[in-house]
Amino acid sequence: MVPHDSRQRMILHLDMDSFYASVEVHHQPDLAGKPVVVGADPKQGKGRGVVSTCSYEARAFGIRSAMPVSQAFFLCPHAIFLPPDFSRYTKASAGVMEILGSYAYPLEQVSIDEAFLDISPLGNYDEARSLTGEIKTAIYRQLGLSCSIGIAPSKLVAKIASDFKKPDGLTVVEPAAIQEFLDPMPVRKIPGIGKKTETALFELGIRTIGELARYDIQVLIGTFGRGAVLLRLVSMGIDDSEVIARDGMKSISRETTFETDTDSTDALLRAIDILAEEVHAALADEQLRFRTLTVKVRFQGFVTKTKSRSLPHYSRDPAALRSHAHNLFRELYDGRKIRLIGIRVSSFEKSDVRQTTLPF
Repeated sequence: MVPHDSRQRMILHLDMDSFYASVEVHHQPDLAGKPVVVGADPKQGKGRGVVSTCSYEARAFGIRSAMPVSQAFFLCPHAIFLPPDFSRYTKASAGVMEILGSYAYPLEQVSIDEAFLDISPLGNYDEARSLTGEIKTAIYRQLGLSCSIGIAPSKLVAKIASDFKKPDGLTVVEPAAIQEFLDPMPVRKIPGIGKKTETALFELGIRTIGELARYDIQVLIGTFGRGAVLLRLVSMGIDDSEVIARDGMKSISRETTFETDTDSTDALLRAIDILAEEVHAALADEQLRFRTLTVKVRFQGFVTKTKSRSLPHYSRDPAALRSHAHNLFRELYDGRKIRLIGIRVSSFEKSDVRQTTLPF
């Protein structure tokens, strides 16, 4: 079953492959084929930071994003550990988005290395496949980077599809094939399902998306409350959310999803620091100051909370950004394990508008 209007929709989700590491390999070609880890200094296994991302060669050793860098060093001590260069990543991201924007379809950038395009005007999936080839070729020729793309009638299924054949993958899911595509997948593939929800589903004997789609809704409601309805909808690929085109720079946001839900305050604060660096690089690239800061956390299950604060002055000071983000996080955090954390800044002015504005 698909929503009535989804048969006319074609949504493209682009996800860059191992983005930070790939940018570093393009910058230093001698790193090609080697295990590359971008993140904190491992300090011979005594470092306290986390992995931002890593190459596929490093993933073969079990290294994953948001993993403590000390654990990554233990798994692969001969890996090449590099500090993040957010200005370089922001520039590469801008290049990707410029290529996507050149096609004049509604474009929604959801992170530094992910975006949706509503390509419904193309009219058919053969045209969509052709467009995908153009996009992949343009990104590789201009930026030396590869990406994976999913195309489907909804944002939800397109996002799952883009992760299906990484790296450099293309997966097209036409309306009639949605359930066939989703059914055999583990429930963890649904965006937003963390370890706790997965465990609760396992206890009900539900391990695949297809089993979830066919499970007794009343039992699901008894276990998950109102969240059961959303679980049922997403298990059927039903998602009517629109691609929201960027109309001027209204906000800059960055978020990260942990491989495993965590309640480690140190790990969560380090993740905030990484996100703050990314946001700061984007602000510098756009020559903007912000005044409103929002921190977002998604706890186990589908519980998402945000907290915002408006500063007394416009700012682009990285230390202030980190400090206020830490404070907002501490006000939000209640000790439960967290699946996702994010930062958003808004209420902008151009950096050259008021030269007397003090950083805060």
